[in-house]
Amino acid sequence: MRTFRSLLSLVFSLSACLVAESDAVEAAGKKIVFVAGRPSHPPGQHEHRAGSLLLSDHLNKSGLPVQAVVTENGWPADESVFKGAAAVVIYSDGGGGHPALQHLDSLKRLAKEGVGLGCIHYAVEIPKGEPGDTFVSLLGGYFESNWSVNPHWTAHFKLPEHPIARGVVDFSMLDEWYFHMRFPEQMKGVTPILTDVPPAETMSRPDGAHSGNPTVRAAVANKEPQHVMWAFDRSESVGKGRSFGFTGGHFHRNWQNDNHRRVVLNAILWISGLEVPSGGIVSKTPTDAEMQANLDQKN
Repeated sequence: MRTFRSLLSLVFSLSACLVAESDAVEAAGKKIVFVAGRPSHPPGQHEHRAGSLLLSDHLNKSGLPVQAVVTENGWPADESVFKGAAAVVIYSDGGGGHPALQHLDSLKRLAKEGVGLGCIHYAVEIPKGEPGDTFVSLLGGYFESNWSVNPHWTAHFKLPEHPIARGVVDFSMLDEWYFHMRFPEQMKGVTPILTDVPPAETMSRPDGAHSGNPTVRAAVANKEPQHVMWAFDRSESVGKGRSFGFTGGHFHRNWQNDNHRRVVLNAILWISGLEVPSGGIVSKTPTDAEMQANLDQKN
């Protein structure tokens, strides 16, 4: 009898701990985990760590019920950081060096649990085949080599009616805007957020894995609109959850643009399952000193 009572007491204690932990997580707000990639490219470009820390800081100061944390140098060795996460945002290099490439099962598990998923810039690229198919079902699209391209160009955006676009004014921005992405058939579940018709100059380079191919050249010649940011409802692919892909973010300085920054902050809030305020996330323009903080040490 004493053993049974001890066992019962232990069960009640564990249950109380779990409830307390759940209440603590809820009180802290929706947990958003940034996976920042390793240092890459010249200074001021692909500043994954600094960009993630900047965005997380603005989320945490927004007054909204969120708690953003940043992991550095690629996929976290300890995946317990994802416990209780409402959203995971990957800002990193991609392709064969994508931090999630060896962890697709973890990514699938998080998506099946309803965790939001966002990828910024190079993180939207992953190898064709099973990894690419996974991204189509989880992210709603991806950069496919020998299909998509990565020129630097100034895009001009007119914002649609969508929660991610709240408080964002039509804007123009020079960046390495990837386009001609690989999307699901008939764009099922995908809502374009940032779209423009790329100028002919984007096809000035010879054909290559990232620079050009006959199909994308025909699309540009025909002035077909290209989507460089999208929202994705995963209800028909994995059953639940939201995702977004954003192909900008090459130049760190662009986070100082209020519209460029707000549309991404709104997207992160949206995939976490929270309502985006009518005016978008309140986010003060970062100072020059704030923009210089946390930059990677590069030659």
